Amino acid sequence: MVNWGIIGCGDVTEKKSGPAFNKVRGSNLSAVMRRDAEKAADYARRHNVANWFDDAEALMNHEGLNAVYIATPPDSHADYAIEALAKGFNVYVEKPVTRNAAEARHIAEAVRNHAGQKLTVAHYRRALPMFLKVKEFLDAKLVGDVRTVQIRMWQSRKPALIANTTVNWRLQPEVSGGGYFHDLAPHQLDLMLFYFGAPDRYHGFSLNQSGATSADDHVCGEILFKNKVVVNGSWCFNVAENQTTDTCEVIGTKGKIIFPFFGNFISYKTDEEEQTLNFTHPEHIQQPMIEKIVAYFNGEGLNPCSIEEAIVLMDIMDAFTSNLG
Repeated sequence: MVNWGIIGCGDVTEKKSGPAFNKVRGSNLSAVMRRDAEKAADYARRHNVANWFDDAEALMNHEGLNAVYIATPPDSHADYAIEALAKGFNVYVEKPVTRNAAEARHIAEAVRNHAGQKLTVAHYRRALPMFLKVKEFLDAKLVGDVRTVQIRMWQSRKPALIANTTVNWRLQPEVSGGGYFHDLAPHQLDLMLFYFGAPDRYHGFSLNQSGATSADDHVCGEILFKNKVVVNGSWCFNVAENQTTDTCEVIGTKGKIIFPFFGNFISYKTDEEEQTLNFTHPEHIQQPMIEKIVAYFNGEGLNPCSIEEAIVLMDIMDAFTSNLG
């Protein structure tokens, strides 16, 4: 049995992940922690969790736990992950794994230093049927050889895709690593790595175009993969409400595939046919990933997303935003 403790039982854990830990075979949510004791107690009561804490150290000292899910803002991911590994826990870390690649490398070093422990990063779209279907299409060369991928994430200053929180830490670069790009782009860029493998080189730029906050709100970048696939991405978080979009177009020698990263359909058009497939995501969207993680922790499967893979992603994000201005 994997007995979990959650460090940071905030909004992301309410439905996306938290309840799934008790719905996966061989998994049990035993304890939760939040610095606000009243909110930690309330979460435990509503989700039928036996133990709650307002201190991470106290949670990690609680008898019976053997795995920790770190769902705090990114600025504390590295410290909590390194401490949890040192205490003998297997670890599941929310994305982005850290604020930058340097911090992610500190986690990787800790994983190497504690060879008996395992760590997985929460790029859970890798386990969702919709995005696995895209991979199936690509592997089968449904649209031939992929030539270019165009990512467009254009949102208003208050994206509907973002959870509405009392304190918007996502717009505090010292906490999140940047702005909304650091919250949303990891899902998108990780899928590119999942689909196309190792990158050869990448570059980009970012700027604070609107000046509305201290965070970058416009990021552009491109990746050349070793298999010669070219990915171009544009992330802008200061457009009009009627101009928002979330699209990925995969263009090949025989057609194209279109899908949103935060939607539920895939459309494709080839020389022979045109079709749209609709999907229903799981009630708890991280549950398929958690199933894979529990299997991995129990020695029954591979790591669905390693810290080494997350470092590549963070290197790309650093390259896209290194000249924040």
